[in-house]
Amino acid sequence: MRFLLALLPLCLPAAAAERRSGFDDMAPQTQAMQRDDSANPGMLWVLEGEALWARGCASCHGDAALSMRGVAARYPAWDAATGAPIDLAGRIAQHQGAPRLARESQGLLALTAFVAHQSRGLPINPPEDARLAPARARGAALYTQRRGQLDLSCAQCHDDHAGRRLAGSTIPQAHPTGYPLYRLEWQGLGSLQRRLRGCMTGVRAEPFAYGAAEYVEIELFLARRAAGMALETPAVRP
Repeated sequence: MRFLLALLPLCLPAAAAERRSGFDDMAPQTQAMQRDDSANPGMLWVLEGEALWARGCASCHGDAALSMRGVAARYPAWDAATGAPIDLAGRIAQHQGAPRLARESQGLLALTAFVAHQSRGLPINPPEDARLAPARARGAALYTQRRGQLDLSCAQCHDDHAGRRLAGSTIPQAHPTGYPLYRLEWQGLGSLQRRLRGCMTGVRAEPFAYGAAEYVEIELFLARRAAGMALETPAVRP
């Protein structure tokens, strides 16, 4: 455990001024799409999530603009019920009762996007909870672990080669500032876990199942790595 904790500061960027959102690396046309809510396709999911909120959540939680402001900035967080970390989508699914919304389902993406949208512009603010430290350290280790037939780690691409070009695209620093986000490649909205799965299959590794503890651990580490950066949900990416 001491070794894993020691890895954590090594994986953090040298200074906040050096960090770049994926937004900064996009073409001006794609940036304009994200900036304009009337042109941002991710807003379709936000509007659907608003309708779902009104039907099933507002009676307890009231006006989301008030009750959910800042919530997404604090996830993943500790879940006392399971004694483990949980991400925002997992928390929302947990509150749905039975049957729960499935990971990456239209409804869960819409509700998560709507809730996260209430925190747009706020800084990512991961909780200082000692119970999260072991999971965050495991996430840091997963981030630096080589995997798959290509024997590559997340850090090799997104730390060592960020800003360079791969297949015509700029390699981003992989900060989770806009999830769920609309990806032009997907022609739809997707979660951070979907993107992580895509990276794993890209290096020819077997991805974890949606909702796996390993993904939440990586999300914990990435949230700490991006602390202070502004939330953009729903972001648009190439």
